[in-house]
Amino acid sequence: MKHYQKYVNILVFIIIVSISFQMEYYPFMVDQKVTATLSEAVKREDALYQEIESKKKEFEELPQDAYIDKIWKKTPGRNGLEVDLEKSYENMKEQKTFDAALLEFKQVAPDIKMSDLPAAPIYRGHPEKEMVALLINVSWGTEYIPDILKILNEHKVKASFFIEGKWAKENAELVMMIKEQGHVIGNHAYNHPDMARISNQNIMEQITQTNDILSAITGEKPKWFAPPSGSFNDQVVQTAHHLDMETILWTVDTIDWKNPSINVMIDRVNDKVHNGATILMHPTEVIANGLDELIQILKDSGYRIGTIDKLLSEER
Repeated sequence: MKHYQKYVNILVFIIIVSISFQMEYYPFMVDQKVTATLSEAVKREDALYQEIESKKKEFEELPQDAYIDKIWKKTPGRNGLEVDLEKSYENMKEQKTFDAALLEFKQVAPDIKMSDLPAAPIYRGHPEKEMVALLINVSWGTEYIPDILKILNEHKVKASFFIEGKWAKENAELVMMIKEQGHVIGNHAYNHPDMARISNQNIMEQITQTNDILSAITGEKPKWFAPPSGSFNDQVVQTAHHLDMETILWTVDTIDWKNPSINVMIDRVNDKVHNGATILMHPTEVIANGLDELIQILKDSGYRIGTIDKLLSEER
């Protein structure tokens, strides 16, 4: 009996030990979580990591909220910049010295976005954003649009075309050509009225009728409305706002409708262009002949050229 009891005790001991160590646990194997924690601790003690952490505020920028300017009305905000500590450290750890050129940043959105603001017209992008937008208002003419699209495509530039409803109905194939090449299509009323002088009901009809036509052609409802000749009043802006649209104007006019020479048109833009500029043009001969040179000059001056939605986004 004692002989069997000895074996029972040994068996119980083995079972207890097995349960304690779970049979799969090896005391000499370091847990991955522990390794990661130790690695993180070592990194945080690294003098380079601490230097990046201590200097990062010098290079960061706070986000800027969207606001209503006294002159330029609704103005988009701008994302802030925050140093990505981990990525910046990874960039510098091999050379083991701080290098501001190797800092990595992440963008931080502002608290107030343009969509949070009350109805107001929009003239420009953020005044610190080195981007401009080409606004092409279309209510007459077809012959120069293919050439303009070809030049835009060659420069890999996207523009914003504000198209009259009546013109769109008569030139659906050109509207689709514009759409298929990746340009933004906006609303330019139905038949080019003086929007500030028509009834509230007519304002609504001019915008909604054009939205219906453009939506039928492109499959998308426009988000942007450009009043013909820049004529508007508060009711026009409020109506567009009610339709979830923004009213777009401009800060730089090519005056191409006056048929200037290419040099006069380009000089006019050069004299007035600025960060966040909206450049108004039409499908005219001077634009078809001078757009290639104008785009190159804008690029050489350090401006990116984007659509109206890109210009008005908080993205840097």
